[in-house]
Amino acid sequence: MSKPILAAILSCQGYSLTDDEKYLFNKFNPLGITLFNRNIKDKKQVKSLIDSIKNTINRDDILIAIDEEGGRVQRLKNINRHNYISAQNLATLPIKYTKMHAELISSDLIEMGINVNYSPVVDRKINSTDSSVLEKRCFSDNDEEIVEFATNMANTYINMGICPCIKHIPGHFNIAKDPHLNKIECDLSIDEIKNQIKYLKEFSKYPLAMTSHILLKSIDDTYPVTLSSKIISKLIRDYLSFDGFLLSDAIDMKAISGNIIEKLNQSLDAGIDAVCYCSGEYKDLFAICNQKRFITEKSLIRFANIKKVINNNRQEVDIKDIRKLYRTGIRKFANETYSYDATEVLHYMQKKGDFK
Repeated sequence: MSKPILAAILSCQGYSLTDDEKYLFNKFNPLGITLFNRNIKDKKQVKSLIDSIKNTINRDDILIAIDEEGGRVQRLKNINRHNYISAQNLATLPIKYTKMHAELISSDLIEMGINVNYSPVVDRKINSTDSSVLEKRCFSDNDEEIVEFATNMANTYINMGICPCIKHIPGHFNIAKDPHLNKIECDLSIDEIKNQIKYLKEFSKYPLAMTSHILLKSIDDTYPVTLSSKIISKLIRDYLSFDGFLLSDAIDMKAISGNIIEKLNQSLDAGIDAVCYCSGEYKDLFAICNQKRFITEKSLIRFANIKKVINNNRQEVDIKDIRKLYRTGIRKFANETYSYDATEVLHYMQKKGDFK
């Protein structure tokens, strides 16, 4: 009889698994592992780490995930020497470049042994004088353009055998604060919220999506999306008709309150299929594992659709020619630099000791 699957995509601390991490991962059988900059040194090391993860968990459907959006969020840039532009820049080019973008990234991920990409971002672009955590990461402020570019990207990932993760639903609205570091709230009415997110219904068919941690006060003035059974059932499952696998954004982010056990249990009790934990702290990994919250029967059905993607017959493409065309098309953006990687900021702060 197969072991139950822990309802969590976990993380690890360094370039290789520690004995303690191996023990936890083998015993508790997590849904998957996400890789971050701290786990990436060179290609040989990454492949070795992923092989070790797979051998330790010993399950053929283990999810190996990464944030490889392009632009500000590129985990593999330093080891593959390939530059991918942001979603905002892609949306200024013909749609064929979005397809090439996803084909090339898929090729990089497949080479490493990665099968899930936390992309595309489907949040609406906001125009703010503040520094937005989503700056350059969104395709557009136009709903039709978001749908066009994001569905093209997601479909290409699927054709390449990489499971895309639609993020973030139901969005961040006009909030410029960084949810890694701050609580975020939205005062819009229920009707205003529904009107602003109705375009997200176009993503209901996809097998995997990630929540935002925003507090939508008109629907639930106590719990943010990830912890709110009201929002998950009424807004995401009902209004948006999303019945795919629902993954939390990182539960170690500061936008949601409580210790790691409280966040884990409240998320799963609210209707999240699995949580995402990103900081790789052993005490948190130990706490999460020992809660023994395993994937439900309904979540396993949703997980089956993810497995169909990562096990499908991959589209064969001429990567060399595609890369040449892509580089030519993105030339005007090639020297754009980014000083802030939104999905890594929490790790930097923890390393400095600013968060405990």
